[in-house]
Amino acid sequence: MTTPETIQISIQKFSAKGYGLGSLPRQGASPLEVEVAHALPGDELLIEMRRRMRPPRKGRLLDVLSPSPDRVEPRCAHARVCGGCCWQQMDYEAQLRVKQERVKNIFSSQLVELIIPCSSPFEYRNKMEFSFSENRAGAKFLGLMIAQAEPYVFNVEHCYLCSPWFSNVLNHVRNWWEKSGVLAYNPPQDTGTLRYLTLREAVRTGQKMAILNVSGRPEFAPPKAQLDAFVQAVQQAVPGEEISVFLRIHQANKGRPTQFYEMHLAGLDHMMETLFLEKSKLSFKISPSSFFQPNTLQAEKLYDQALACISHIKNPIVYDLYCGTGTLGMAAASFASQVIGIEISPEAVLDAEENAERNNIQNISFHQGDVGKILTQLMGSSSFQRPDIAIVDPPRAGLDPLALQHLKTLRPKGILYISCNPLTQAVNIEELLAVGYCIKKLQPIDQFPHTYHIENIAYLER
Repeated sequence: MTTPETIQISIQKFSAKGYGLGSLPRQGASPLEVEVAHALPGDELLIEMRRRMRPPRKGRLLDVLSPSPDRVEPRCAHARVCGGCCWQQMDYEAQLRVKQERVKNIFSSQLVELIIPCSSPFEYRNKMEFSFSENRAGAKFLGLMIAQAEPYVFNVEHCYLCSPWFSNVLNHVRNWWEKSGVLAYNPPQDTGTLRYLTLREAVRTGQKMAILNVSGRPEFAPPKAQLDAFVQAVQQAVPGEEISVFLRIHQANKGRPTQFYEMHLAGLDHMMETLFLEKSKLSFKISPSSFFQPNTLQAEKLYDQALACISHIKNPIVYDLYCGTGTLGMAAASFASQVIGIEISPEAVLDAEENAERNNIQNISFHQGDVGKILTQLMGSSSFQRPDIAIVDPPRAGLDPLALQHLKTLRPKGILYISCNPLTQAVNIEELLAVGYCIKKLQPIDQFPHTYHIENIAYLER
């Protein structure tokens, strides 16, 4: 076996994944780009070159020879291993500065407002998903992915991104698993039982939820005795508190859509959460499959900033595209004449309708289906009303081509575009600028401290 090559390298910038990038000179060839997890621009490092040859080459951090001015001591003991926090060793003010500059560079604009920081850069996540894994020797791991070594998992003892009770449950469940004899799911072979442990929290109400995600193959169904022991382990981790516990069965068959089935094991069959916004207070029922913004307190800031962009328009007709469970549309309903939400997930639409009824919002309706196709149907209806405002909050890939084309055809007065990926957001906005829109506001907001992710609000007017 060859000895891994150890080299010294200077880190110049970040990669698209938020890892450090440095370059090594090569005789007669262009410099070799090397990506190093948990590295910062300005670091001088000793690294071990990994054998993987595809660019960029990967390097494993061995020692910090000379630290970046932005480097701090991370709080977490797992910071040199974990793929969840690639920036925890970076001063929080520096994180904000880098994210602000990133949005400015993407949009080539000085219009970008000062980034809104997270009130607390630790213990902010209301949902975490931990993976079960076993190696060939049978050693068990329950935790998060190793940085630059996915899908390998390491045992998380304590995670500082979420409330301490998450770590208590995680460790109790790991102890149960080690004694249970139940196998972790093996994706390549489609064998084994345990896939993920999902933990959720309603921050404003304190309600808690644990979901055990398992294989849908009948021969790997967990025995009832082991499910009872799992429930007991979860409950022992939060003594004196009620916690909702579910089994989620993940059925994946080749050639068929993946299906999920849920079984309620203990506690309440849902959680309740409340969002306190400047102009409204909204309550939401959260079931195991419900989407909810992962940072509750920052979501309140996000929605207030977004709604402030459009609240000057009197009694608008609002189309909330990619509406999810309808949170932003319901908030906009307080000053809109009518809100129409469109969402592809049937479960999300059911939640949206129930939450609208729960909050006594009468001027909102929801349509389930692909955004582009539903817009085609609505535009062909004799009762079609053109929107004054379109709200779009698409997946990371951005607006699908048909939805973007419909926006150009609908030509609403204003477009409120919220994105977790400013790169695709900027590409879509370029097309809208070409048909007569102009950017009125760009507002980045930090939803996920210690990661490279950034949320951005863009408001355009025709």
